[in-house]
Amino acid sequence: MSGSISNSEIKVTRDAGELTSLLKQKFPKAVLNFHAHRSDETIVIERDSLHSVCIFLHEDSRCAFEIMLDITVVDLLEMNMNHRFEMVYHFKSLTHASRIRIKVPLNEDDCRLASISNIWKSADWYERECFDMFGIVFEGHPNLKRILMYEEFEGHPLRKDYPIDKQQPLMELKEIEERHTYGREL
Repeated sequence: MSGSISNSEIKVTRDAGELTSLLKQKFPKAVLNFHAHRSDETIVIERDSLHSVCIFLHEDSRCAFEIMLDITVVDLLEMNMNHRFEMVYHFKSLTHASRIRIKVPLNEDDCRLASISNIWKSADWYERECFDMFGIVFEGHPNLKRILMYEEFEGHPLRKDYPIDKQQPLMELKEIEERHTYGREL
């Protein structure tokens, strides 16, 4: 046995799990699709329900998702989908020893959705990264600005249609207001 996983061991189910059923009951118009793989549920929800669903996942004792693990964007440019981007959120509940993945489809001409940084503080920099790299606007974010690229950078470099040979304008180095030397002389 080589230790690899065969296709017969991979089980994806279309049955609604407990969390999916709970969300479908609480937010009947929000749940667009769902599936489960190895007991991890993936639920696709509509954009305008994201903030309400996240508050419920965080604060309802039946869910108790204390930890926001990750936020990322998938660019579906060449996938012939009805939407261009898919926001992907991963949450973990230590209380119930469970994980959940929430996906939110976004159209290219309207890449905005509510920030969840007021629910999970750890979402702050993840949202800034998604804004910087893909141009997703998080409404209500306390400090939505570039985090990896410089302010004058034009475009969003992780979009699949970003030109690989694009030239960026040269910028003067701005004065650094504060430098942390951690006790070392410079």
